[in-house]
Amino acid sequence: MIELKRINASCAEEREAFFQLLNKRTGETNERVTATVTEIIANVKAGGDKAVKDYTLKFDGSLPKYYEVPRDVINDALTEADPDFVNALLNAIENVRDFHQRQVPQGFINAQPNGVILGQRVRGLDRVGLYVPGGTAAYPSSVIMNAVPAKIAGVKEIIMVTPPCKDGTPNPDILVAAAICGVDRVFMSGGAQAIAALAYGTEEIPKVDKIVGPGNIYVATAKKLLYGVVDIDMIAGPSEVLVMADEKADPKYVAADLMSQAEHDVLASSVLVTTSSELADATEKELNRQAAYLSRQEIIEKSLNTYGAVLLCNTREEAADLANRIAPEHLEVLMENPMELLGCLDNAGSIFLGAYASEPLGDYYAGPNHVLPTSGTARFFSPLGVNSFVKRSSYTYYTKEALRAAKDDIVLIANREGLTAHANAITVRFEDEV
Repeated sequence: MIELKRINASCAEEREAFFQLLNKRTGETNERVTATVTEIIANVKAGGDKAVKDYTLKFDGSLPKYYEVPRDVINDALTEADPDFVNALLNAIENVRDFHQRQVPQGFINAQPNGVILGQRVRGLDRVGLYVPGGTAAYPSSVIMNAVPAKIAGVKEIIMVTPPCKDGTPNPDILVAAAICGVDRVFMSGGAQAIAALAYGTEEIPKVDKIVGPGNIYVATAKKLLYGVVDIDMIAGPSEVLVMADEKADPKYVAADLMSQAEHDVLASSVLVTTSSELADATEKELNRQAAYLSRQEIIEKSLNTYGAVLLCNTREEAADLANRIAPEHLEVLMENPMELLGCLDNAGSIFLGAYASEPLGDYYAGPNHVLPTSGTARFFSPLGVNSFVKRSSYTYYTKEALRAAKDDIVLIANREGLTAHANAITVRFEDEV
């Protein structure tokens, strides 16, 4: 039985208590997990592939059929795949590619009349590691969302790590997506040990510049601990959706969209912000009706009863303010004339406008990336994109005459900071003029 919390958004005490509940989902560090992952990282750094395989044997009970998946096995997976599935992936990839091609950053050069040349050079990272959950929790869509923008950015090599199925073989759907997206190499390894192998490199697994992709708490913790050794996409928390809806919204749609995120995890958060108590009542009835025929009913009910809620507010503007305060991963606007609200929705990973832009459309198909900031970090983080896979270098060229014109200011600032060697590096170039 699903019973959503009812919160009067105008009551500061009720509102703040719910916000604190949401923050608790990811606000506490699991010391046991951190200690375990720290040990795994140290052992993989010292022991390389042997340590990776030892942990695979320890956690999975057996070694996979392959450590690195042969190219012909990847190609065979594509050849033998269901044609309708392949076509669906190709259609999704086309949309994702079209969207992300518009994100490609440009370098620039600024040649000034005094001979100074300033500019910026942009290029893709050399090598990126992609973590893809395997086994029964296999997400080919994650391959698409990570590999496509990386390729567009000009990344030279994509190394995928993914856990094996119970029989020790790779998940065929993952291999199909990898083949279509141009992943270069695939290794059968999962967990924190796979993240450590990518970060430090082993005899067989190449060291990468950045690690992207979703995973469990051990994977997320490893990425967090190794940030600085390598770059990472983001520190992801449990999934979340916030649905803004008015009295004209269809409660069937609202309920279905709330559950589409609740089924991910018992820690997922699904929140309805509405100006209509009648819609809230109808939505709760729909939640119980629809959940009864869904395969992950138990997870959905626990998630909604723990972290789900209805925030009742008075106006559309108040609803938008609440959305900005929560800064959700996914934000749906099931209100009349939703485009009118777009300009005031500043804090959200991805925004879905109107009754027919359901969140799963973004997960699989529309084109924008589904790797999004969670846990309120949409206040300052952005979705994964082409910019996530490039590096920028600035460059400067000055003539002696141009430096002469600037030298007094530079020397003054350097001396005020007490960095006399900085000042000297400028003045030494003009000693012959004294």
